Amino acid sequence: MKIFTDAEQERIKQAVRQAELVTKSEIVPMIVPASARYREAGYRTGLMLALLSLALLLTIEIYWLPWGWHAGNAGWLLLAVVASYGLGQWLGRIPMVIRLVTSRERLAHKVALRAEQAFYQHGLHQTQGRTGVLIFVSLLERRVQVLADRGINDHVPAGTWDGLVSGIIEGIKTGQATDAICAAIAKCGALLAQVSPAGSGDNPNELSDSLIQEP
Repeated sequence: MKIFTDAEQERIKQAVRQAELVTKSEIVPMIVPASARYREAGYRTGLMLALLSLALLLTIEIYWLPWGWHAGNAGWLLLAVVASYGLGQWLGRIPMVIRLVTSRERLAHKVALRAEQAFYQHGLHQTQGRTGVLIFVSLLERRVQVLADRGINDHVPAGTWDGLVSGIIEGIKTGQATDAICAAIAKCGALLAQVSPAGSGDNPNELSDSLIQEP
């Protein structure tokens, strides 16, 4: 599944190439639709709608139970509750609903976990000077994780990547993700040039400059 068009991917690729001209670091942008499936969002939404439906029907029972309780009315009540649960299960697949019913801590944990897995999966820990930097974007959660290997982390203060993260998140929210990612890559290159400059020696391109997209 392609999240970005070919033209947008080429823009990001060229941004990486340009940024790496001034640093020995390897910058790897990666984007995924979501960092987890969040099945519990469907369960929670379904349960909330089922309970809300039951409470509402019992509150107004004077209008739909004029002749008292019987099997038919109980059946319709059960059907309404089950239908409400099914609707909640379906709604629980919508990104906005998932963000609404899932804690910020869980969203952040899942993104951090997926980013860490990707860092090792795509070989960012294997560069010569341990200078790989992953810019990981997870669209559903609207979160960005920047992971740098120890060759970079040992030389930058805490909070170094905050500006990059906030810029990409804002771009996602406003529908200008490509512009935001390219700008973040350029800023990343400028920051890395201070701690891991390209110098006059050999500067091999150890990792692909292309945007990684995973389903």
